[in-house]
Amino acid sequence: MGWAMTKRDPQLSFGTRRDITALENTPRRRVSVERIWKLLTTQTQSYKDGMWWSWPLVSVLVLCSLLSVGTVRTAPCQTCRKLTDSFIKGLERTANKNFGGGNTAWEEEKLAKYTRSETRLLEIIEAVCDKSDFDCNRLLEQIEDQVETWWFHRQQEAPDLFEWLCIEELRLCCPPGHYGPECAECPSGPGGVCGGLGRCEGEGTRLGDGDCVCDPGYSGVLCQDCADGYYREKSSNHTQPPCSALPKSFHSVKSAQVHKTTSVWTAKPGWIFHSNKCIDVDECGTELARCPSNTYCFNTEGSYECRGCDQACVGCMGSGPARCKKCARGFRLTGAKCLDIDECSERAIACPGLNEACINEEGSFRCECAEGFIQRDSICVENLPPTGPEKVSAKGDMVFTAIFIGGVAAMAGYWLSEKGDRVLDGILKGR
Repeated sequence: MGWAMTKRDPQLSFGTRRDITALENTPRRRVSVERIWKLLTTQTQSYKDGMWWSWPLVSVLVLCSLLSVGTVRTAPCQTCRKLTDSFIKGLERTANKNFGGGNTAWEEEKLAKYTRSETRLLEIIEAVCDKSDFDCNRLLEQIEDQVETWWFHRQQEAPDLFEWLCIEELRLCCPPGHYGPECAECPSGPGGVCGGLGRCEGEGTRLGDGDCVCDPGYSGVLCQDCADGYYREKSSNHTQPPCSALPKSFHSVKSAQVHKTTSVWTAKPGWIFHSNKCIDVDECGTELARCPSNTYCFNTEGSYECRGCDQACVGCMGSGPARCKKCARGFRLTGAKCLDIDECSERAIACPGLNEACINEEGSFRCECAEGFIQRDSICVENLPPTGPEKVSAKGDMVFTAIFIGGVAAMAGYWLSEKGDRVLDGILKGR
C-alpha cells in the first residue's frame, strides 16, 4: 500500500493512490507484484492517451520492485521480530488516540471505526522503524502487502503478528525450541532444551544445526555431563547436583570406555589424596625438600621454595635474624636474635690511624678521615689552604705581569709624544 502518499491525500483509496509520482516521492517503499501489474495496466492506458514519456521510468521501477520482492526471505529473523515488536508497541500507543472523553456514544462509534482504520495503520507504520535502521526499513518495504492483509483480514484469527508474519508467512523464524529451514525440534532432555544447561544452535530461526552449546562446566549431547575440569558431588536425595570446578590440586582424567565415559580423580604432584580430599604435602616438614647451604625451605601449595637466610645468619631454619643456626661474623646472639656488633663503641681504639674516625656498618665497620682532614699518601692530614713556594711563585707571576704591562704602556706613550712624531716623520722622508 502507498503509505507515503496517504498523508498527502488520505481520501484516496489504496489502488488510486499508487501512481508514478508516489513512487518517485517514496524511495523507502516498494510495491508488490500484484500492484506492479495494476501499475502497468494503468500506464498502458496512459500510453494510449499520449503519456509515452513515462514508460522508461515505469520499467526501471518495476525491475527494482521485482528484485525487492525476491529478497524478502533473506531478512534475518531478529529484524522481523524487532519490526513486529515495534508494531505491537504502536498498537498500544494508538489504542485510545484522539479520544479524551465527552460524548460516550460518539466516542464509541468513532473509536470502533479508528481501531481498524487505515489512518491508524499508517500512524503505526510511519513510526515502526527508526530512520537509521536500514534492515528494518528494507524489510518493511518488502512486506507491505502482508502487513495490510493481516491488518484488514487476519487480526481476529491470528492475533500474534510475529507468529503469523515471521514464522508462517515469511518463514524467517521458528517457534521456540525449533531450528533450521524446516523448524526441526531442538534436542531436549530433563529440564527442557539441551537439558536446561545450554542453548540450541539456531533456536527460533531458520538457521543453525540444532547442536547444544552447553553452559560453562557442562558437555555432552544434552549438556548432562561435566566438562573436563569440573565434577559433581555425591547427592543423598537422588537429585543431580550442578557441576563445580575442580580444585587446582586435582587432575581430571577422562578415559573413554564402551558406551561410557568415566572421570578418574588423581592428586597432582605435591598433593596427596586423603578422605576424598587433596591435601598439600609439606615438603619442608617431611624433609623432602633439597635446599643448598645458607638457604631455608618455604612451603607453597603443591611445592616449595628455597629462600636465602638473613645476613646475620650462617645457616638458618627460617626468615629473619631469630631463625639463625649460627650468628655470622660481626653479629652476636642477643636474646633470641643475631644482632649487629657496634665495633666503634665497643673497641677502645677501633681505628688506630692518626686523625681517623670509626663508622659502624651492619655486620662490620670502616675507618675514614675525621672532619677537617683529607687522605694524602695513606694518612689523614689537615685540610689547609696552600702556603710557601707555591704562594711566592704566585706573587712573582703577578710582579712580572705588572712590569710587562708597564713597559708596553711606556712604549705606547713615547710613540704618541711629539718626539715620536718627528722620528716617525724623518723615517718616512728618508732622513
